[in-house]
Amino acid sequence: MSAPAHATYPNAVFTKEQASPVDLGAAETSNKRTVYKYIHLEGLQSCQLVMGLTILAPGSVWNSVPPHTHTRRMEAYFYFDLPADQRLFHFMGNPAESRHIVMANNEAVISPPWSTHFGCGTTNYGFIWGMAGENLVYSDMDPAPVHTVK
Repeated sequence: MSAPAHATYPNAVFTKEQASPVDLGAAETSNKRTVYKYIHLEGLQSCQLVMGLTILAPGSVWNSVPPHTHTRRMEAYFYFDLPADQRLFHFMGNPAESRHIVMANNEAVISPPWSTHFGCGTTNYGFIWGMAGENLVYSDMDPAPVHTVK
């Protein structure tokens, strides 16, 4: 993933242990996951990128709940650790008129700034996410509560 750069930052090694792990979700709602933030305001520095890794716990299948948009940046997902005989449904579009894309292991999808995004697999999985745009604040998002998605 890349975006225009307006400054130079040094190359650096950043381990998973340094990547600001945050536990989110719950087993009761099938979305228990750990988010590892690598490139963000308090981590590795970048001009217009925010990137990280999300690992869903065994028994959890939903990611990025509650669904949301990022009106000032796009987001890309690269799904992995999905067994060959399993699939993931990546939801996107206007929350009032969503669509889905069926994804397999090692596939990527791009979500434009106006599009909600979240997904559900037939088993747990992981994904690398990256956002490019003017805002580097990880939590800058506009929620689309689950009950509003159609």
